[in-house]
Amino acid sequence: MVTLDMFTAAPPRHRFQGGQSSGISRLFAAAIVSRQFRETLLKEPEAALKNGYLGQPFQLTDDEKSLLQSIHAESLTDLAQKVNRALKTG
Repeated sequence: MVTLDMFTAAPPRHRFQGGQSSGISRLFAAAIVSRQFRETLLKEPEAALKNGYLGQPFQLTDDEKSLLQSIHAESLTDLAQKVNRALKTG
């Protein structure tokens, strides 16, 4: 069984190289391994962010939360592309 603990080996950092936050990375990791979380993230992002994954919240900035809640995506790939585009343009 894959758990979120597997994705937290290093202490959380606010930003990775390339400008991606560790919270965003953890959110996408959870969406990859959990179909239920992925579906909630796509259909009800507010609930997905509020509930976290396996009882653990995501460390996201207010801007990141707003971005994730504002994107309407049909798939995880679509969501990832839109988030990546938005983070690159600042």
